[in-house]
Formats: sequence, C-alpha cells, structure tokens
Amino acid sequence: MSEGVVRRSRRAGGERRAYVLDHAIAVVAERGLAATRYADVAEASGIAVSTLQGYFGSREDMLIEAFERATVVVVDAMNELASQCDGSWQQLVAMVDQGLSTPAPTWRMLMEFWTAAVHDAELQEHAAALAKQYREPYVKAVQLGTERGAFSPRFEVQVIVESLVSSIVGLLYPVVLGHFAPQVNAYREIVLAQLAFALRVSSEHVSDSPSGNSNVER
Repeated sequence: MSEGVVRRSRRAGGERRAYVLDHAIAVVAERGLAATRYADVAEASGIAVSTLQGYFGSREDMLIEAFERATVVVVDAMNELASQCDGSWQQLVAMVDQGLSTPAPTWRMLMEFWTAAVHDAELQEHAAALAKQYREPYVKAVQLGTERGAFSPRFEVQVIVESLVSSIVGLLYPVVLGHFAPQVNAYREIVLAQLAFALRVSSEHVSDSPSGNSNVER
C-alpha cells in the first residue's frame, strides 16, 4: 500500500467474497495486519490462494476491502437499529449501546488498520472515508431530532457527533489491552448524560432510556 496507488475494483465471488472478507477480518484481528498473508486467509476460509488472488488482485486490496466491509456491516446494523426506534433520542441510545458493545476482536482489527494508516497516505484516505461513513447515522439522528424539536443542540452537530464517537472509539486501546471493560450502565450513563447535555434532552427522556448491554466481549 503506497501513496498514489489506485486500487483495482474487482467484484468476483458473490456471496463467497463476503465470506472471505469476514474471515480476513478475523485473521487480521488475530495475527495483525502486517502478518496477514493470502495463505492465512485461505486456510481460515478454506478457499485457495489462487481463487483469492482472482477475487481481489493484491493482498493489500483484499485487506482494504475487508476493512470497508467491517464498516459497512456496522453502519447497516446502526441504520437497522434506528429504523426500529420511534424517537431520535431512542435511536441515538440504541447506536451508543451497539458501539459500547463492540467486541475486542473488532477493536483489534480497527487498531491494526488505523495504526498502519498513520504511515500510509492511501490508507489514510480510506480511513477518512470510512470514518465519515461510520458517523453518518449519528449525524442523521441528531439532525432529524433537531428538525422535530426533540433536540436543541448547544454546539454544532458535527462537533457533538465527534465527541460522542470519540467516547466510544476511545475504548479501543483500553479494551484491547485489557485495561478496562465497560460495565452495564456505568460508562454508558456518562456517555448518555454528556450527549443529553449537548442536545438539551430532558432528564426525563434520559432516565427513560432502556439499559443497554455494554459488556465487551473479549
């Protein structure tokens, strides 16, 4: 992966492609980005190296697409959660609960990607695009709640969302290193209280928020 390299777009494989990418995500979480080879993904997925090369072209393209898929899966789940909630505050609470419940293997995979991106301009571009994609459901929920009169933001929407996401993503290293594991209603209550203050949500709505399960799977 290097600056200026244009990634080839290949979409061969259909459902098997997604199956391979899910295994690639798991391998990266276990072995680390630099140590993940075609052979490792082939062994984990049961699909030959030659077939993987036909799907993705290069190892780098396979890994980038794996990170993209991981983000898409999370965002799709967030949108699905939002569609099941009646109010904008309930949508945000559901998405926060999902974020705080992120399994440690997923954090490890993201840690590998972001660490590699520090020294790779191409990966930085992908990381920025995926970060924007991840934040969109939060932005939409805040904007919709504001339009409906449920929120009266004290700060700019983008700043509120960035603060919220930082409270979630900031768990990455403590969780991966085993220094901290959020307990039910402990860390979560602080995150929601800060968000409620930023959006001027009444304490009544906050107290009515269903308790989420923010235990982190190790």
